[in-house]
Amino acid sequence: MDVFATALPALGEALTLIFQPQQLMYLILGVLLGLSVGVFPGLGGIAGLSLVLPFIFGMEPVSGLALMVGLIAVVPTSDTFASVLLGIPGSTASQATVLDGFPLSKKGEAARALSAAFVSSLFGGLLGAIVLTFFLLIARPLILAFGLPEMLMITVLGLSMVAILAGRIPLKGVAAAGLGLLIGTIGESDASGSLRMATYDIPYLVDGFKLVIVGLGIFAVPEIVALLRQDRAISRTGGLGSGWMRGIRDWAANFWLSVRSAAIGVIVGVIPGLGGSVVDWITYGFTVQGAKDKSQFGRGDIRGVIGPESSNNAKEGGGLVPTLIFGIPGSGSMAVFLGGIALLGYDPGPHMVRHNLDITYTIVWSLALANVVGAGLCILLSNQIARLTTIRFTLVAPFLFTIISFAAFQSSQSLADLAALMGIGVIGIMLRRFEWSRPAFLIGFVLSSQAESFANQAVQIATLRFKRGFWDGMEYIGSPIAITILVLTILSIVIGIRQGRQILGSGEPPVATRRAPLIFLLVITAYSAIAVWDASQINVMRDKIFPVTVGIVTLIACAFLILRMSRAPVGDAVFADLEAGEEDGAAPHGLWGTLGWFAFLLILASIFGFIIALTIFFVLFLRNRAGCGWVQTLVMTATAVGMMCFLGGVLGRDFPPGLLQEYFDLPWPFT
Repeated sequence: MDVFATALPALGEALTLIFQPQQLMYLILGVLLGLSVGVFPGLGGIAGLSLVLPFIFGMEPVSGLALMVGLIAVVPTSDTFASVLLGIPGSTASQATVLDGFPLSKKGEAARALSAAFVSSLFGGLLGAIVLTFFLLIARPLILAFGLPEMLMITVLGLSMVAILAGRIPLKGVAAAGLGLLIGTIGESDASGSLRMATYDIPYLVDGFKLVIVGLGIFAVPEIVALLRQDRAISRTGGLGSGWMRGIRDWAANFWLSVRSAAIGVIVGVIPGLGGSVVDWITYGFTVQGAKDKSQFGRGDIRGVIGPESSNNAKEGGGLVPTLIFGIPGSGSMAVFLGGIALLGYDPGPHMVRHNLDITYTIVWSLALANVVGAGLCILLSNQIARLTTIRFTLVAPFLFTIISFAAFQSSQSLADLAALMGIGVIGIMLRRFEWSRPAFLIGFVLSSQAESFANQAVQIATLRFKRGFWDGMEYIGSPIAITILVLTILSIVIGIRQGRQILGSGEPPVATRRAPLIFLLVITAYSAIAVWDASQINVMRDKIFPVTVGIVTLIACAFLILRMSRAPVGDAVFADLEAGEEDGAAPHGLWGTLGWFAFLLILASIFGFIIALTIFFVLFLRNRAGCGWVQTLVMTATAVGMMCFLGGVLGRDFPPGLLQEYFDLPWPFT
């Protein structure tokens, strides 16, 4: 009864906060932003949250939470447009929807597929919120049972799950997570302030890389570049056909499939680190296995849409369980969401559930309300959104390049932010090209700080306990919960290795030659070796033990990959290279030439400042790359400059200065 006496008033306060006009406005704004981001293939919730993260600092906390929750709630709904209309996964969480959604679209039943998907997403989101609400009622006693060893083991569990299951080759997942952890250790250590892979001669590196920049570089930059290389409209038709009511009837007829799929979404979301990378494939596999007639799957079976879409939004509710209760991201988007919560002044994890339960419930039921608003808007705006996808992506790309550059600069108001964005963007492009797990890299980066902190503190306390007596120390590190999590970690690795290919559900990857994948692997190996050597030179043991340990594990994974590459034939999946595939390989524009345009914008900004650089970039890009006439070029350039000035003025943000601003005193917005 004590639990209910505490939780119910907090739930009432949360509902009061949510339904205030200001919070509803920010929630709807977040939904609209999420809908806009989700329409473009590949961007997803991580890129969307990374874009708004710099702007929520200083906002009223509940308003900032409403904005972020509105965005992440609707992306798994709106990304269905790209999957159904284009046959391109709108995000990592909508890959399986393509298998039956796109064939339905080609049959002229896009409206049926979309309506079934939106209703399924709405149901899954609401179920996820309900489950999370009741789970939080019993969360406090569970939290009290978790000490430092248990939190460390949960972090390891999350890392092991994402590393194994988020990639075709398990060792690549391990190495990618290790690389993310190593890059997360760059700069001053939290324990004693020792520098790792950094120097005071480059002050920017002392503070390490910012989450906003890593999120944009790893996910947004590679997808924008990949789409820009195609030089075509995202969609060629824009028509949806008929069958809206039929899709709703399909969902009703498969109600229990939707329930089962949503339950799977919640469970997968709860497991730290899994999230959208695998939930749709797991659900799709269960959907096919549970069907009596399997003949139409992959050819346009509506159940192949209802199953994955029911789980996508439900896993966001499940993902909030480890995110809010333990401060462990349940997915890539939740990793960025954690950063947003911290920016608003809250400490995600046990402290937040204990002392800010009303805010915790505000997040939960904002998610539910955002699902309702998002699903309704998707249905209302479907025809208009479908028409937007007929615009050449070449006309959209310069706007996206501009926005992500501006967002990245807000991290530390330094030109080094733009250089870091470019560098991390190249890493993201290479990870994507050679099929290394980008979610594993990002979650490794996010968890690096707390994993090191948990490990250091746990070792210190355990050392003191062992000095008292052996069994006293064993009691501390070998608690039933810690042992259980350790067993789950081992099981997840074994099961992941055995079933990873089936869960990922894709065929053989494109392969060209040994050379490019091997060179990239050798670069990763060399960096890991340098990081280990650098950390080993530190005098303070607790500042070097974590990066040395992670680096050695990463090196071992790289060594096994090198061994496999030396023995495997050229066609082996370890040599995966998307440049040899149909989409990237046949692109009319080259990878580096396309990326060069983004680099050109950043170089111009460092010389002339952002607004002048933006003007020059738009004119040259639209005239030479997009082939636009002068009138269209000038109108779009003026629109971009006006949009950025409006955004900067309303939010009170500065623009990146260049060398020009050091010699001339220019008025805003040129300064």
